[in-house]
Amino acid sequence: MTHSVSSISLQNRKLRLPEGAQAPAIDEREHYKQALKSWQKKLLHVQQAYYHQGRRAIIVFEGWDASGKGGAIRRVTEKLDPRGFRVHPFAKPTPEEQGRHYLYRFQTRLPTPGRLAIFDRSYYGRVMVERIEGFTPQPAWERAFQEINEFERLLIDDGVTIIKLFMHISAAEQLERFEERLNNPYKRWKLTEEDIRNRGRRDDYTTAIEEMFDKTDTQMAPWHVIQAERKWFARISVLKTIVEALSEGVTVEPPPIDPTVVHLAKQQLGITFDQSK
Repeated sequence: MTHSVSSISLQNRKLRLPEGAQAPAIDEREHYKQALKSWQKKLLHVQQAYYHQGRRAIIVFEGWDASGKGGAIRRVTEKLDPRGFRVHPFAKPTPEEQGRHYLYRFQTRLPTPGRLAIFDRSYYGRVMVERIEGFTPQPAWERAFQEINEFERLLIDDGVTIIKLFMHISAAEQLERFEERLNNPYKRWKLTEEDIRNRGRRDDYTTAIEEMFDKTDTQMAPWHVIQAERKWFARISVLKTIVEALSEGVTVEPPPIDPTVVHLAKQQLGITFDQSK
């Protein structure tokens, strides 16, 4: 018996990162709160559908330092059922992980049926930070483009939805956020030596990121560039993008009620099921 395997087809969109471009904004707090409440509710309904249908999804967050990944993830998870998702923050590999294939630590954190896995940073570090900082030889990070596409293909063929988000801010906005962190005692810990060093190689990172888009922006797992210059707009954009991507080809309506539960509720509790609701 032969088994079909999905083809890896690039989008060839030539995604690029605009430098200094003014992103759209949500100016009024009330409008932001209304949109936030609406999209969070929609995301909860989608999460419930994934739980009942045993579906799985991985949401990948990448982006510049201080681009708002943490804030966006908080808004994504704020109203979700905590039993149905897990956030995996990825930093430097542990000594145990360093002796294995770079995809190992991501394979061990794949979602189980009915759950969402949120990757705060991901295997794309292979073709960004590891490439730029010289942690990985050129033949290895060049090979990684194909390895990553194949890794995502095998997951998608197995029924996993993959959503890839890159949060983009300009160099000027990043500098303002670094200054804010430096001068805020409760955010100061977020600014690291690595952040400052990485900023000095922003052009190199831009080249690497855009090549990453060119070689891993596939039909089955496209990249979504989030304009994150304005935090309120970025958070709503993230929620909207995730809801729409997770909902594609999925029945979001709640499952039918169990008639046994209806019978027991009436018989033992004296309550009846209102079919009009």
